[in-house]
Amino acid sequence: MLKREHLASAQIADGELLELYTHAGHFMIVMGRNELMSSRMRFSEEQLAELTIDRLGKANARILIGGYGMGFTYRAARARLGDKAQIIIAEIAEAIIDWAKGPMAELTGDSLSDPRLDLRICDVAALIDDANDGTSAKFDAILLDVDNGPDGLVRDANNRLYSRTGLAKARDALAPGGILAVWSAAPDPAFRKRLYDTGLTVIEWNVRSRPNNKGAHHVIWFAQKS
Repeated sequence: MLKREHLASAQIADGELLELYTHAGHFMIVMGRNELMSSRMRFSEEQLAELTIDRLGKANARILIGGYGMGFTYRAARARLGDKAQIIIAEIAEAIIDWAKGPMAELTGDSLSDPRLDLRICDVAALIDDANDGTSAKFDAILLDVDNGPDGLVRDANNRLYSRTGLAKARDALAPGGILAVWSAAPDPAFRKRLYDTGLTVIEWNVRSRPNNKGAHHVIWFAQKS
């Protein structure tokens, strides 16, 4: 039986330890006992980008992705968007990008050199605030996959993203017709209600973690601004 191999560790801002493993040709990022992501189960992360962009119907959109992870959402967006699109990524842990360029380079390829990419090592909430303050332009879509769902699993500070105040800020950072899309490992009725309370048009979409209707059941909420 193959054992998983430890490749790297990194501490994030709140003191939590992220660890990168490989097992049977796949990569895993783990925090404590929680497997945050795996290259074996990537389909729902790709769907987060693909379904959002399809709903927008705008090839040259300006989108914000909260959390790089293993880059599946970003690369799916990159493949779906036009040459004049803008893809802004906010990743809080610089080590994640170092891993993308190092141990996981086979997944990353040349995607980080895409001229449409604006990669920031920062809290995604700061970029949402900038759009509200007029410091930067509004977004056609905001895609959030910074935790395993709408709670601050990775960082306690992330809880503000999913609060009523945080959702209202995300709504106001969207251009007309823009979409806030949130990925989750499981349903969350209380969060769904908070989304509805923002006045956005909400669709809850169930998707499997692997293609061909296999793997764990995940949820994506699409909340669109009128």
